Amino acid sequence: MSAFVIRRLLQSVLVLGFMSLLVFAGVYAIGNPVDILINPQASQADIARAIAALGLDRPLAEQYLLFLRQALSGDLGKSFAYNVPAIQLIMERMPATLELALAATGMAVLLGIPLGLWAGLAPDSWPGKMIMAGSILGFSLPTFWVGLMLIMLFAVELGWLPASGRGPTNDVFGIPVSFLSWEGIRHLILPAINLALFKLSLIIRLTCAGTREALLQDYVKFARAKGLSNARVVGVHVLKNIMIPIVTVIGLEFGSVIAFAIVTESIFGWPGMGKLIIDSINVLDRPVIVAYLLVIVFLVILINLAVDIVYSLLDPRVRIGASQA
Repeated sequence: MSAFVIRRLLQSVLVLGFMSLLVFAGVYAIGNPVDILINPQASQADIARAIAALGLDRPLAEQYLLFLRQALSGDLGKSFAYNVPAIQLIMERMPATLELALAATGMAVLLGIPLGLWAGLAPDSWPGKMIMAGSILGFSLPTFWVGLMLIMLFAVELGWLPASGRGPTNDVFGIPVSFLSWEGIRHLILPAINLALFKLSLIIRLTCAGTREALLQDYVKFARAKGLSNARVVGVHVLKNIMIPIVTVIGLEFGSVIAFAIVTESIFGWPGMGKLIIDSINVLDRPVIVAYLLVIVFLVILINLAVDIVYSLLDPRVRIGASQA
């Protein structure tokens, strides 16, 4: 196990290095932040000094090597707009994004697995058909449109929930969280629902398909022939076996929830990493953009590693050593 983890971490370093080159070249080749950050009425001397201060007067290759040398010591550059380390800005916003992603994933799992089981066990019943029809809607409706409709209905028309912001936070081990107060939960509900909708539909359909396939397997038929109750057959033999692909998908999708929370955070004014990257793109704050993308890649790599380990624990037929081979 330890050898596998070490090998994966070494591979992650190579992936991060390659991604840093792609991201750096892509971001630094598009647009000129000087045109946005510096007053156009400034003199040429002031503009030249600003360009030199930002390090933009050097060749692209030299800028990348300097960035790489600083990154090895944990310095991903200083924000052009805020004049503070880019990693500091991201770490300040990360708790809000992780809280939103965990809430959305929790909603999708707690609702998706029972609903998918229901639809898989009774596919011809009207509840089963309604569940599957609803999952199709979840795939089809655009996230930004659903978010606007949620705001119009629950915030504007009914006035039940706030339309934007995170609400009050409480520190837990130095990390600000909003779910410990009712007002914070009220601010969390709408963006979490909006972000969870697509994942909920995916888990419903995956659970339903897995359930229907498992019911046809010999081990389920044998369990029924032994006279086991339906609850035990479903809870032990069906659910335990379909959870393996579901856990894998949940882990991988959690990474995408973090990476693609940008739209939801922008619509609901949620002060997370997604909103930060949108604001940074608007002013071409290159260090923040590069740092954000590298942090996201690193989080996805860690999540994939955790999924592989959990997968091997859930399925005794899968061994880490086999994956190494």
